[in-house]
Amino acid sequence: MKRLRLILLSGWGVDSRIWRPLQAYWPDSFEIKTIEWPGYGDTPEIKNHATLTQLAGAMASALSCDAVWVGWSLGGLLATALLEHLPPPRGLILLGAGDTFCTRGEDSASGGVAISELNTFQRAFQREPIATWQHFLRWQAQGEPNPRQAYRQLRGLLGDTPPAHNTTLATGLQWLVSIDNRSRLAAPPCPAVRLTGEYDPFISRAQHRISETLSGVGHCPMLSQQQALAASIIRHATQMAHANMAIL
Repeated sequence: MKRLRLILLSGWGVDSRIWRPLQAYWPDSFEIKTIEWPGYGDTPEIKNHATLTQLAGAMASALSCDAVWVGWSLGGLLATALLEHLPPPRGLILLGAGDTFCTRGEDSASGGVAISELNTFQRAFQREPIATWQHFLRWQAQGEPNPRQAYRQLRGLLGDTPPAHNTTLATGLQWLVSIDNRSRLAAPPCPAVRLTGEYDPFISRAQHRISETLSGVGHCPMLSQQQALAASIIRHATQMAHANMAIL
């Protein structure tokens, strides 16, 4: 029997090593593939402030439509945005990713990250990129049951310096500010589900209400509840694959 393929996509300032803690929890019936965004790992960087069209061209061969895409954080935002540029996958699982990264309008007082807050972060990154990246890792870890341990895990996986050059990271921050997937997720071309940590500091209350909640965790459940996270991803991916087969 053909194995169901999962493509795992990581977020800003974090490469595919973030998925390593889940390795022991994937069943043999799944083919797991971690993909690096341009500028991360051995994947060539896109020069001169990449556009989504350029990103789609660079990722077309890696993002198979015969797979379920699992996008975490910025990876989820980008995967959703690329639905307009690439053949849709068998399903899309958004982990710690909403319609937008920054809260807008009425949502701005309901948790999450305000645009002004991210703009301040961008300016700090321009001055001190490594220290700002390390701050972002601590920020991500805040909602986990043991934030200090989660931060140590992140540093243990990633080391002391960012896994991408400053140009790639600056472009990623701009995407966090600008990508708005509300219309794309209102009528997605494939099954889509949102998984959100109960204490994720980056997700507004409005986004929490339309997500499936992962209890007791924040933005990085792959560090604190590996088995439960893998089981949730497997359950949804299996349902998506069966839905597609039913359509066929």
